[in-house]
Parts: sequence; structure tokens; C-alpha cells
Amino acid sequence: MRVFFLFLLTIFSLTLQAQDTGINSSVFVDNKITTEQTPDYAKEKDMADVYYKFIKKKRIVSKDTENDVHKIQLSLVPAIGYTLQTGFAGIVSANLGFYAGEAKNQKISSISSSFTYSQYQQSIIPFVANIWTKDNELNFITDIRYIKYPSQIFGLGGTTDPNTGYSIDFSGFKFHQTVLKEVTKNTFLGIGYYFDSFWQIEPSDNSNQNISTIVDNKLGSKELASGLVLNFLFDNRLNQIYPEQGWHCDISYRANSTVLGSKSNWQSVQADIRTYTHFPEGSKNVLSFWSFDWFTTSKNQPPYLMLPSTGWDDQYNTGRGYIQGRYRGRNMFYLESEYRYRISRNGLLGGVVFGNAQYFSSDISPTYNKPIPGAGLGLRLRLNKHSGANLCLDYGVGADGSRGFFVNLGEVF
Repeated sequence: MRVFFLFLLTIFSLTLQAQDTGINSSVFVDNKITTEQTPDYAKEKDMADVYYKFIKKKRIVSKDTENDVHKIQLSLVPAIGYTLQTGFAGIVSANLGFYAGEAKNQKISSISSSFTYSQYQQSIIPFVANIWTKDNELNFITDIRYIKYPSQIFGLGGTTDPNTGYSIDFSGFKFHQTVLKEVTKNTFLGIGYYFDSFWQIEPSDNSNQNISTIVDNKLGSKELASGLVLNFLFDNRLNQIYPEQGWHCDISYRANSTVLGSKSNWQSVQADIRTYTHFPEGSKNVLSFWSFDWFTTSKNQPPYLMLPSTGWDDQYNTGRGYIQGRYRGRNMFYLESEYRYRISRNGLLGGVVFGNAQYFSSDISPTYNKPIPGAGLGLRLRLNKHSGANLCLDYGVGADGSRGFFVNLGEVF
């Protein structure tokens, strides 16, 4: 309950900064392109409404939101998080949002960064930018991250033993830059450069010589990958923060080369496909599906820490019900479905039911192992009724006794 109270304090810090424009200052959505489905905000409620009711004051909302949305929105927000991998974590995050043009369909650009320090002495510092030029002609996507990451590994494939994990420590740096150009409505093609480096890889318990030998043989002391990326993107969702309709399809091909500094030559493909629909039709409940496929397409295998793995997608969200890195292999096929429904009619409190399945191939055989299921329930607390941003608290259950809580600011997919 004390932790939940800290979450409520965080919510207030998020929503109070957005009271003048009706736009969440840490997550943004282009209100102009969602007018077809604009709800009656007088009837909808979020945590800012709860706060103002509690202090018995009227919430002030700007009447000139058409001009306000073009102003630069800046926030600095403290938060509390929790995952199986990090335990409890303290977070300080900053976010900047702005428009590069005046067109009605102009997409909003955002820049965000944060510092996280966890219960398990992990440090995470990301810098993420999604910049749209005027009239959405170009999209610049930047993902830079530094991590100091004591964690566990469990071997390769889908049949690894959860009781044979090894605790390791390592540092990592990631630089991913992609430039996309619109070729037709909602469809983009692009090229990019990806660089990933891990160093000072070592077992947390250096006194165990057997574990030290295993870790040294599987990982070595450092890993480095550098290569070019080709990207295809189709996205016709009206609201990327809380999607209720449409499709998202993002396919990328990565070719790492020793010419560009990579430790070895290897290639991989990621396909991220999502779709959303109201169910029943006409209701505000949403049925969603997510397919995330991650394949090694070369004979050479990626370095161990860059193999397809549970929870190692860019948002660290695959595999609710399992600790990050629980399964790992040359190829990964992932499916998930989630049903989002309202508990309160005003949208303040919602719930979800989800189920997922993972398939992994090992380093010995290209054939898939047995499916690895996961399922769970969750609650949603509305942070901002204009953007649809939620605080997400889920409890997931997996195979072999795996289970735990998962917390997100924003939907899992």
C-alpha cells in the first residue's frame, strides 16, 4: 500500500502539469487527428479530476487548445516502478513535445530521457527521440541507452531449467538511429545504423570457478555489433498512446558487418505487428493482438546478449509472466492478445485480461521447441483522459512457477 501511495503521488505530478492544455506532459497525442472519436471529456474522468475534487477546487482548462498544442511541452517527473528483473526502482524522467508544422495531420515530435536506479543496483539511462518534420515527410527515430545491469541468464532455447540461472554483471551502450520517409499515406521506408556494445561481462560470484568458466565460454568479456538497417513502417492508428483501432506494422532488417566494426558478420529480422478493434462493436472496450517475430537470418549467430530473448524488445515488454531474459535462442516467435475493458463508466478505472505464448529455437536445432504460455490480469488507472495515458499494473503467471507484478506508464502494446 505504501508503494501504491507513491504511485498516486507520481500520478499527481504527471497530471497537474497538463491542466492548462488537456495534454499529458509526459506522453502526447495529436488531438487534431483524433477528432473523429473525441469523447465527451466532461463525463470522462482522470486522476487530475480526482485531485481537484479532493481539494474542492475547479479544474481550469484552456479554451484555446488549438494554439496550445503547438507550444513546447516540457516536464520533469519522479516515479516509482517495479519489474521482476529490476525489483523496485526509482525513476526521474524528462519529456519534451512539440510540433514542427501547422497542418491538421501534423504528428507530434517527442524527446525523452530518464535515470533509473533499481533495488538490484542497476542503472539505466535512455535518450529517445521521435522527430517528425513538417507535413510528416521525414521521421527521425533515435534510441540511445546506457545500462549497468546485474541480472540473470538461463541458457538457450525453450526448455531451459529455471533453477539453473547464472547471475552476471555487465555494462552496455546502445545507439540506434533510423530515418524514415513517407512514400504513401501512413506508409514509410527508411534506413538506419545500429550499434550495440557490452563490456565487463563477468559472473556476480567470482568465487565459483565453475560458473566463471561457463559464463566465460558462453559470453566472453565483451560483445560488439555494428550494422546498417532497412526499415518498413505502416501505422494508421489515431492514438499511439492508447490505440483503439487500426494497424501498426514495423519490419526491420539488420546487417552487421566487421567492416563497420562489428565483432562478427550476422543478420537478423524483427517484425512487430499490432491490431486493435472495439469489441463489442460500438463499446469502449478494446480487443488487441500483437505478433513479435525476431529471427537470426545468417549462419553466424549473434552474440549471446543480442540473441532474441524474453523481454528484450525495445520497450522490454514481451513475456509478461516471466523475468527478462528467461528464454533465449536463435529465433523467437511471440503472440499476445489483450482485452481492455472499463470497470468504471467514466473511464477512470479499467481492467485487462491477457494471454501470450513464446516459441524459441535453441543453438543446436533450427526447429522450434514447445510453446511457452503466459497469462494474467491487470488494472488500469487513467492518468490523462485526453491522451488516454494509463498507469498499468499487471500480474502475470507463466510456466514452472514463474509469476510476478509488472508496472508500466502507458500500455504494454
